[in-house]
Amino acid sequence: MPHLLNSSILSSNQTSHLGEIEQLKTRDFLTTFTVKMTEVKNYEYLEHTADAYIAAYGKNLVEAFENAAIAMFNVMTEIEKVKPEVEYHLKVQAEDKHALLYSWLEDLLVKSDTKRMLFCKFKISRIEKTPDGYKLHASIWGENHTPKKHPQKVGVKAVTYHRMEILEESKRTTLKFILDI
Repeated sequence: MPHLLNSSILSSNQTSHLGEIEQLKTRDFLTTFTVKMTEVKNYEYLEHTADAYIAAYGKNLVEAFENAAIAMFNVMTEIEKVKPEVEYHLKVQAEDKHALLYSWLEDLLVKSDTKRMLFCKFKISRIEKTPDGYKLHASIWGENHTPKKHPQKVGVKAVTYHRMEILEESKRTTLKFILDI
């Protein structure tokens, strides 16, 4: 059965997060929507004046980090057009979780730039606590960048710490971060 939402509580940011939305009825002050939960994205783009402000979600820290990577590459190109043809393995270390998120995304950007690759699939096997902080082990997949096949949306210059947040709850983790574009 579809969920009904009042338009006053449904912002444009949430629409991409919730899935396909159909308008049912319009009155002077009330619009009712039905949400088909066929596809729920695991990230959303938040309002920001000049850069890409992203919220990525997951059942846990690992899934949220994977979704953050997908969101970042979707800023750059139409990620659904990228094929998982080549696999790389990454290890990332940092002193805390914020630095780990920064280093993870930054390493992906560097790998993308130096190999002239776009990535579409991210599988983190583990994030572990170490005596020096945290370590992430991942496999990533993508293909060579082909401008005709992969239209450029926006170039990402860097990951930033500005407004970075990591909120871990019992059944959901939320990451927020800004990409300098």
